[in-house]
Amino acid sequence: MLYSKNNVMIYEKLFTAIEQHVPLSEIEKNSIRSYSVVKKFRKHQYLLQEGNISYTENFVVKGCLRSYEVNEKGQEHVIQFSVEDWWAGDLLSFLTEQPSSYNIDCLEDTEVIQFTKTGLDRLYDEVPMVERYFRLLLQNAYIAASDRLLSTLSKSAVEKYDDFIKKYPHIEMRVTNKQIASYLGITPESLSRIRRQYVLLPNS
Repeated sequence: MLYSKNNVMIYEKLFTAIEQHVPLSEIEKNSIRSYSVVKKFRKHQYLLQEGNISYTENFVVKGCLRSYEVNEKGQEHVIQFSVEDWWAGDLLSFLTEQPSSYNIDCLEDTEVIQFTKTGLDRLYDEVPMVERYFRLLLQNAYIAASDRLLSTLSKSAVEKYDDFIKKYPHIEMRVTNKQIASYLGITPESLSRIRRQYVLLPNS
């Protein structure tokens, strides 16, 4: 099968990410292409809305997405940002086929490589290395979620901001102060104060 030059470049980003963890042959790369699709979304479009089932896992080739939930008071709580080389989706909804509690929208024009659950299951059979890769992703996601919970419970606001900067370098130019504050669980006014404190730290 022939692929356009643009698609080859798009998939090379995914293959580079996977090969940081497991090796892939050209035959295996072709299998990955055959069980996935490239999708484009415009800024403000939803990848997933609360109450819907997350039918795809999405590798971000280009763009920035926000995963968030809305509480009973209508307040948004940002769970995660997904930028280039990250994955976006509600993994719990994807695996259980239950409605999601999250919304995922595009903060920029975005391009992703999508995998359905059926496609991934077939890909696991054909390319065991892909199953190993996703197992590593699950482990890393669990560790990240545990670290986030521990940070929320035990770290100061300045320490949380420091973690955010290290986790998402350069993202502050791509998201609003309100969205960053929502991720950190603080007000935008508190974020401004924390930034002033942060620049005074010796290692900032």
